Amino acid sequence: MDTKALREVAAAAIISDGRLLLAQRVGPPELAGMWELPGGKIEPGETPAQGLRRELREELGVDTVIGGRIGVDVPLPDGMVLRAYRVSLRDGTPTALEHSAVRWVAAPELAAADLVPNDRAWLADLVATLNAG
Repeated sequence: MDTKALREVAAAAIISDGRLLLAQRVGPPELAGMWELPGGKIEPGETPAQGLRRELREELGVDTVIGGRIGVDVPLPDGMVLRAYRVSLRDGTPTALEHSAVRWVAAPELAAADLVPNDRAWLADLVATLNAG
């Protein structure tokens, strides 16, 4: 068993004007067309905030401010863990550079969205955050 620290995959709960940004997956085939919180793997030597800011620049072309955690840790294969962070836009308009589309959703739309299974673990926390304003 590998005893290294967990490798983190960070997801961004980008919230603006009471709405959450979702990105539509292009792959793998079993997830293509489903919606997710954008983000990606934190590289060695990066803090979660640094890695998530880098991923969001690459995926959406935006500069962001990374806030606190939202929801639970979601275990992933190969000793990885998925964590969500509240994120604010600093500069730029989110553009689907690595996804097929992006869209903003309010709490009722989020509950009905076809989210990837891993992100469903945060649904109640995300809806509560959106409803809190």
